[in-house]
Amino acid sequence: MFNFTPLLGAQSDSSASQSLLELEGGVKVLIDVGWDENFDVAQLQSLQRNIPSLSIILLTHATPAHIAAFAHCCKNFPLFTQIPIYATTPVISLGRTLLQDIYSSTPLASTIIPKNSLGEASFLYTPTTQDNSLQILLQPPTSEEIASYFSLIHPLKYSQPHQPLPSPFSPPLNGLTITAYNAGHTLGGTIWHLQHGMESIVYAVDWNQGRENVLSGAAWLGGSGAGGAEVIEQLRKPTALVCSAKGVEKNPLADGRKKRDELLLEMISSAVAKGGTVLIPTDTSARVLELAYLLEHAWRKEVSNSASDSPLKTSKLYLASRNVGATMRYARSMLEWMDENVVRELEAETGNAGDRQHKRTDSKQTSTREKDQSAGKPSGPFDFKHLKLIERKSQVEKLTSKKAARVILASDTSLEWGFSREILQKIATEPSNLIILTKDYGTNQRDNHQQDGLGRTLWRWYQERRDGVALETGLDGQNLEQVHTGGRDLIFNNAERIALEGKEISIYQQYLATQSQLRGSLQLGNGTNLETSADALDETSSTSSSSTEESDPERQGKALNTSATLAHSGRNKSGLNKETLGVNILLRQVGVYDYDVRGKKGREMIFPFISKRRRGDDFGDLIRPEEYLRAEERDEVDGQDMRDNASGKQIGLGQKRKWEDSGLQMGTGRRNSVGASKRRRKEADSSTNITIGEANGDVPVNGHGAGEEDESSDGSDEEPEEFTAGPSKIIFNMTLVQSNLRIAYVDFAGIHDQRSLSMLIPLIQPRKLILIGGNASETAFLAEECRPKVNSRSISNREEDIDDVLTPANGQTVSASVDTNTWTVRLSEALARRFHWQNVRGLGIVTLMGRLDARAADEQPQADSMRKRRKLLKTEPENLTTEEVSVESENTMELTPTLDVLPASMAAATRSVAQPLHVGDLRLADLRKILQSNGHLAEFRGEGTLLIDGLVAVRKSGTGRIEVEGGGLEVPETRTREFEGSFYAVRRKIYEGLAIIAGG
Repeated sequence: MFNFTPLLGAQSDSSASQSLLELEGGVKVLIDVGWDENFDVAQLQSLQRNIPSLSIILLTHATPAHIAAFAHCCKNFPLFTQIPIYATTPVISLGRTLLQDIYSSTPLASTIIPKNSLGEASFLYTPTTQDNSLQILLQPPTSEEIASYFSLIHPLKYSQPHQPLPSPFSPPLNGLTITAYNAGHTLGGTIWHLQHGMESIVYAVDWNQGRENVLSGAAWLGGSGAGGAEVIEQLRKPTALVCSAKGVEKNPLADGRKKRDELLLEMISSAVAKGGTVLIPTDTSARVLELAYLLEHAWRKEVSNSASDSPLKTSKLYLASRNVGATMRYARSMLEWMDENVVRELEAETGNAGDRQHKRTDSKQTSTREKDQSAGKPSGPFDFKHLKLIERKSQVEKLTSKKAARVILASDTSLEWGFSREILQKIATEPSNLIILTKDYGTNQRDNHQQDGLGRTLWRWYQERRDGVALETGLDGQNLEQVHTGGRDLIFNNAERIALEGKEISIYQQYLATQSQLRGSLQLGNGTNLETSADALDETSSTSSSSTEESDPERQGKALNTSATLAHSGRNKSGLNKETLGVNILLRQVGVYDYDVRGKKGREMIFPFISKRRRGDDFGDLIRPEEYLRAEERDEVDGQDMRDNASGKQIGLGQKRKWEDSGLQMGTGRRNSVGASKRRRKEADSSTNITIGEANGDVPVNGHGAGEEDESSDGSDEEPEEFTAGPSKIIFNMTLVQSNLRIAYVDFAGIHDQRSLSMLIPLIQPRKLILIGGNASETAFLAEECRPKVNSRSISNREEDIDDVLTPANGQTVSASVDTNTWTVRLSEALARRFHWQNVRGLGIVTLMGRLDARAADEQPQADSMRKRRKLLKTEPENLTTEEVSVESENTMELTPTLDVLPASMAAATRSVAQPLHVGDLRLADLRKILQSNGHLAEFRGEGTLLIDGLVAVRKSGTGRIEVEGGGLEVPETRTREFEGSFYAVRRKIYEGLAIIAGG
């Protein structure tokens, strides 16, 4: 059984992706926790309902469309952190920097509390005009919390099968095996293969078959350098293929990657030659690696060419993102996940650095750059010389305050958050400036375009071309199209976080109190707290009055009254209803010591007991490292002082706490630890500036020395921008900006196109094809394209016309189970003892021939015992007959088909007609390596022909038929083993790679 439900991303304009796979036995697999640029918490309702039944979670790409909601789920859905999560190492590392960038860039990521939730939780909230505009934010996860969430993910490598562990509330996985393969779209991006019983499922969303500068192609044909013409065996003929329909309506460029790169550089050269600023919106941690690598190497090439007069030599190159330094550090440590050309470049540069080390000179006239080169400093693929990293808002403001020829890569592609939005607002009015869109934003299916974001608006303007197109001729004679915006207004809805005040704080506290009680009623002991120390609320009744003198009695009284009111109100009966709790009321409600069990059944008659499941793996129970700390190490855990229980004791519901611990003093709603965080950020920024200076400032770049002031450098020792850490709300300020810049488009999305889909889907040969990840028109177009190719194979042997191309919508469940007939057959012990197992590529193969008989379920073991007793009790035939009759009468109702050994007469007849059968898949490349290791001369001659010792030819046809022909039977020079000729040696090696089975 296999049921598939797309939660997000199917036939939708939203780029978010969430999919739910349900397998036999109630096993549920969630793939991706994506979000779009709106960060609407309503999109996660379907996911939240399915969390208690999930078995494992798989992540595919480190992009917002696949991983943006991960931190929100970990912080606000407590059961989520108990589910095993699997991803590749680059997805874990780059996803961490992505979410840290998102939460530090936009307050929308904190998510707005729905108004209906506020109305149910707080009696102070009324649907008036003033309260209706109130948009209270949840507390966002800190960088440390995000790092801790990603540390829960289990890292995997490509092409290594893994049997995952189930969640504590999941049924047994029954041998579920997951395997990650390279998707080619992002670094560490994954095509997932799931094997569960008869079901073989391939989940391939957002993959790219083309080879790029940094990323190798997808693993369909074997990956980079494989050059195969067939899909690899592990991904071939799955029972279901889940594929995305994005990009199916676009046609690739004629010359592929080379033409695309040249087009981007020509667009940039054209704009900077006019003294304009070029803005390239990109993501934070995925496709930015491809763009940064391309532009850095283009600048290196132009600067090193003294005869070149390219405008790139006089322009500057920047990469603006709040956490880009960490992203590039991770990229430099994961070169083995990139294309092999990147690894070769690093090895060559390291070798050149070693040669320069031997030739270095101590001359004082040597320039700084020559000193660095002579000292043997390697210049790796991501050791930037010309690309300067910008991580602070003050640097961006100083950079855009002056007009100059420059190129800026900035996050994010959506233009709804990040530095790209702020830079666009600064440069939009200048006609000489250019913005280069790097992906297709899709066509809005709605007639109303008022809700379109900035990215979709610019894409619509580019397609409309209402105000004309500026055409310029490139180096190869092709026209460079740049669309004018014609002074149209761009709408910027800028979100701002401000602290709560007055009645708003009480509403927020009542909401937290309700959520705390609901969570406590479910006894989610391992879940994380909803609030942080800045907005913590009283949770348990106080047993001590020693702290009353140091607390604010008025605010403490309000919190206690709120808790008491909510406890007796009937607004959330799901967590407080006695009938719902049943016998668990003895554990979940204070002061209840009796429960009437009269008339009850089952577990309602037994005192409840909750046992915590001990989590472990094949090596034993999982341990907590903090339980084994020494005394001096126990003083500080996770950065908190634990001596004398300073902060180790958590405050419960209703318990009083000190006013200075609440984080609400002075009416600002900000934490006391803001100063400490500022100091930490200041130290981090200083260390980052030193690193950037070494990479960009100490060497002369574009003719500028190290001592020359850079326009983006922030000379003032100012504090970072303040962040409202306490309870806060969000307000929007709309700004209209007249746009005169030009718009260009170069496809750097790295997504499959129509040609890749049309070529690979017939080679994959899926039994069922499920299309998601595109809008309605793309999905319908690809479905019509694939139906003749998929249905023609599956319907040929069936009378009924069943559509094997499925196009579900969001929330719609479709069945993609295998149409097979299976029977359960018992094997007799005598037959099982005769098995002769053969191994082919890790699989055990056996052939059997027996007689099918219908026996009772327990007849065979009793029959064996009867035979033994018949030998011992020959003198008591009457008693034995009576006992046999009684056994048969007891088991006549339960019959099981059983295979037993053939009688001698039948075995002789079937042995004469049984034909041998070869099982396995012989690859000529593998055979060539085996024969070469055994001393034979083997080489390819022509297509599909392997010549051994110049005497024997091995051919493999398209249907898999192996043909061996030639001589070499008695040539002494070619005998390798036991005077064996080449022909027999080749035949023996072929048979060793196959399982030969025959009846009898």
